[in-house]
Amino acid sequence: MTPNQYKSIEVLGSQMAYVEAGSGPAVLFQHGNPTSSYLWRNVIPHVAPHARCIAPDLIGMGRSDKPEISYTVEEQARYFDALLDALNLQDVVLVLHDWGSALGLDWARRHEERVRGLVLMEFMLPIPTWRDIDPQGAATFKEFRSANGRKLLIDENRFIEQVLPASILRKLTDEEMAAYRAPFLEPSSREPVYRFPNEIPIAGEPVNVWAMAEAYQAWLLETHIPKLFFSVDPGALIPPKRAAWLRERLKECTAVDLGPGRHYVQEDHADAIGQQIAAWLSRLN
Repeated sequence: MTPNQYKSIEVLGSQMAYVEAGSGPAVLFQHGNPTSSYLWRNVIPHVAPHARCIAPDLIGMGRSDKPEISYTVEEQARYFDALLDALNLQDVVLVLHDWGSALGLDWARRHEERVRGLVLMEFMLPIPTWRDIDPQGAATFKEFRSANGRKLLIDENRFIEQVLPASILRKLTDEEMAAYRAPFLEPSSREPVYRFPNEIPIAGEPVNVWAMAEAYQAWLLETHIPKLFFSVDPGALIPPKRAAWLRERLKECTAVDLGPGRHYVQEDHADAIGQQIAAWLSRLN
């Protein structure tokens, strides 16, 4: 993104940054952990000729302020809700990934009248048991949730240095890695990156996030809001078996198989994602 595309708005006493490009119907692109609006840099150019594209940086991430808060999912949701109100987004299409999907789907469940469509990729649903995660991933995230987690994620910055590049098929360039590192150069800035993996809803824990995810999953399976669903193989949050289950159950859903991919699918399939979103938007009423 070019610097002149970045804007900011006051939200709950802090400045939250966002990228804005194009004009027309609102489309909000929401990243998760440990990324920022930078994740969408190669997707948005395909959509901006057809819509007003807005890509926020979550509080504590990207170019947004880093207030001294807990960065729990409940806190993130409070800022996310306030941001969408501050931007006065109505009749919005939500393009959601990773933790951005948890925040976005929770908001959409509570504000269905303001949602025009949902675009989903590698998104967060409740995970019934640890056995439903691949063994290597389960071991990694159990370690992140252990007493050693703060050392790994805050002192050693493992999510940026190891998990992120390992979850992309191609090799990120030095410039791209520098962009992802930039918001988290100091250990004191890494609290959001630590908090998110500790709150993934797995086997009923943590109770509050599990309840939130169960509620928006039930809503998602019932709502007739139009959906565009991208899947990859082997994926991470949405492996092929779960993708097939979703394709059978999601109503008013267009499903697109992007082919090989892990988690940060925007880094391997940006052009395809952007082109498919643009085409799908043209068909929305």
